[in-house]
Amino acid sequence: MKDPLVAFLRHLASEQDASPHTLRSYRADLLEFVQHAGHGERGEWLAAVDTRTVRAFLVRLHERGLDAVTIARKLAAVRSWFRFLVRRGVLERNVAREVRGPRTPKKLVSFLPVDEAAVLMDARPAGGPERPRDAAVLELLYASGLRVSELDGLDLDLPAAGRAERPSDPREEEAQIVVDLGRRPDGRAPRGDDRGPLFANRRGGRLTVRSIHSIVRRRALACGITRRVSPHTLRHTFATHLLDAGADLRMIQELLGHSRLSTTQRYTHVGTDQLMRAYDAAHPRARAK
Repeated sequence: MKDPLVAFLRHLASEQDASPHTLRSYRADLLEFVQHAGHGERGEWLAAVDTRTVRAFLVRLHERGLDAVTIARKLAAVRSWFRFLVRRGVLERNVAREVRGPRTPKKLVSFLPVDEAAVLMDARPAGGPERPRDAAVLELLYASGLRVSELDGLDLDLPAAGRAERPSDPREEEAQIVVDLGRRPDGRAPRGDDRGPLFANRRGGRLTVRSIHSIVRRRALACGITRRVSPHTLRHTFATHLLDAGADLRMIQELLGHSRLSTTQRYTHVGTDQLMRAYDAAHPRARAK
């Protein structure tokens, strides 16, 4: 293999369909590791890398003042690269897997209270031909809990949308409502024989993930919501509001497409926090403490 790093990045682009942003991040992190550990030519130095080399890299990152999340991300990039090289026979084992990463703080689930979610959904979006599209984007994110990548991948021909299969998914009907009621950026209603992306830009191409983030952020700011709101915030809001309304956790797991119930259980902590705040605010004994 002439250049192991270039080969890995090509693998990510062609076989993993990684985005340009992801490729840039991997390249920057791995070049940093190469600068720390690399010597020799044509990648022969990789055979000399051991756990001490990787640990020294992490120590160096820590001494530079990088936080635990950033250090963990860089270690994950090295692990992924070495896993690829093991599969290609360049390395005998993935030594980066044998190095324990830093403990990262548990990220709290961010969501909107019911009243803020209602303001966001009911507010009139900015004018122009994109208005119906932007309103439909917000409505579908909150009503379905879709990942932004899933929303971006929806087609007018819904069965061919390429989304993960979920048993008896009621969100298919939600998306169909958008098709029936929504309008394209050019102002015309979708026809029955239309094909292509459900949400399109002004040129008729697929709306990008970055554009969807921008739509959500602009709409939230226009509504006076000062906290940072993203498509993932609406996904968390969808799950939290279902849980607070008494929905079964396993049902929410199916709707979110989580493979493990433990991932969905993060939302139980949100529900408990809300309960404790309500108790502290309303119970006489809580106020007396």
